[in-house]
Amino acid sequence: MKREEKAGIIIRELKKLYPNAECQLKYDGIPERLVVATILSAQTTDTAVNKVTPALWKRYPTILDLSLADRPHVEKILKTIGLFRNKTGFIIKAAGFMAENGLPDTISELVKIPGVGRKTANVVMGEIFGKPSITVDTHVKRLSARLGLSDNTDPGKIERDLKKIIPAEEQTVFCHRLITHGRQICGARKPLCRVCSLNSICPYFKKMEPAKADSIKNK
Repeated sequence: MKREEKAGIIIRELKKLYPNAECQLKYDGIPERLVVATILSAQTTDTAVNKVTPALWKRYPTILDLSLADRPHVEKILKTIGLFRNKTGFIIKAAGFMAENGLPDTISELVKIPGVGRKTANVVMGEIFGKPSITVDTHVKRLSARLGLSDNTDPGKIERDLKKIIPAEEQTVFCHRLITHGRQICGARKPLCRVCSLNSICPYFKKMEPAKADSIKNK
């Protein structure tokens, strides 16, 4: 089966499973806050980020306020999330950049913001500007490999591979749905293969021990 054909099947199935999948980071409709929240989400769950950002927004309601923030106070707000000290520095610098320059609407300009890589830039492009984007987080990376959509491990190359086989109008929401499937079914340590409706076209499933794969497939 060609990857384009497989991608079409996956798109249709995920659309049925997760018709309302969307960005899980809360940012109150304020674009700059999404940048901050996405920076904070690196190696941290969206749920953990959503628990600390309300206090952050309350203390620093504008991006200019955050750019002038007292670092120890911000660290205190963020202390429950991973790498909070490094992230504190990044979000204060990012806030300063956006307060001075506004929020760019291209990948090449977004990645100039301190702490912003292609993942964050793609989140912003799709969520804020409504432009086709492929966000390669840990779930998209894992499922792209397991489902045979990409042979690469580098996020930039995975993004390139997916753009070739996912129609532009589906790209942003496809990533939301793939992330949701990764969280609910195709977990990193214990994927629920027996209940996965994609197991018939999944190379990861087919590479399991034959007896185990047959047992799961027949249940």
